[in-house]
Amino acid sequence: MQKKESDPKTQKLPATSLHVSVLLQETLEGLTLNEGDRVFEGTVGLGGHSEEILKRIGTSGVYIGTDEDAQALAKAQVRLASYPIKKIFVENNFRNLDRVLDEAGVPLVDKILLDIGLSNLQLEGSGRGFSFKRDEPLLMTFKTAPTEGDLTAHEIVNEWAAESLTDIITGYGEERFAWRIANAIVAARGLKPIQTTNELAGIVEKAVPAFARHGRVHPATKTFQAIRIAVNDELGALREGLAKGFARLAPGGRMAVISFHSLEDRIVKDFFKKQGEEGTGTIITKKPITPGDEELARNPKSRSSKLRIIQKN
Repeated sequence: MQKKESDPKTQKLPATSLHVSVLLQETLEGLTLNEGDRVFEGTVGLGGHSEEILKRIGTSGVYIGTDEDAQALAKAQVRLASYPIKKIFVENNFRNLDRVLDEAGVPLVDKILLDIGLSNLQLEGSGRGFSFKRDEPLLMTFKTAPTEGDLTAHEIVNEWAAESLTDIITGYGEERFAWRIANAIVAARGLKPIQTTNELAGIVEKAVPAFARHGRVHPATKTFQAIRIAVNDELGALREGLAKGFARLAPGGRMAVISFHSLEDRIVKDFFKKQGEEGTGTIITKKPITPGDEELARNPKSRSSKLRIIQKN
């Protein structure tokens, strides 16, 4: 685990405006941030939500943020360096927030924000193969520098059996042509290894029926999503992060979760519902909050986002 204390002298990367924070005002209002709050943010990204959180919790507050993407974390540190508040940045997945908080000496927090989405930086500038619109190596890992033991998209695409590929493309991508796509991948890699996003996208496009190739959504979208979720164990991380996060919330504390996928939202909904039924939590958002027309016009990529908030009893 790598802890990165805020120090502008050691961070030379420029800030970026590529990423637009989704449901920003709704999240801030729902969290009811107060001066002096201890806040944990599960995916710092480029610091859009973080900056507004810091403004509200003031110099007496404590901010702890994690992200597996070292590149994004470094940029966020630069952006947030001028705020005179205790800030701890940790290069880690939010599923390990219990360890992060223990090492920070913070047993409980008042507010938690988990933003489950990708940033535009990751899609457009990471070079790790998140987007089929660029010809990049098949990695799809949130880690900036994956090690030899880390799972990557290259391993999934070139080594997993057709049945396993079908399972993840169906389960994580909700793709109706999963079996055809999986078999096309296996056939293609039998001729030569599949190395890049362009190669994979081309295989998927040819595998689906002709009528499915020219819709509003690219035919490889769901397959890429499914492989990315599998590489990063995103659903497992979400389940673990929800449970550990709720356990480390102080009484009266609030947790807000922004999801971008129906499977993620279902996990959050079911977890919150269970806390409500057991009397350990009060659901603040009876229905998920979604972007308004103004935000959709400004940021079309926000269209699938949903915000849910719970308060610990």
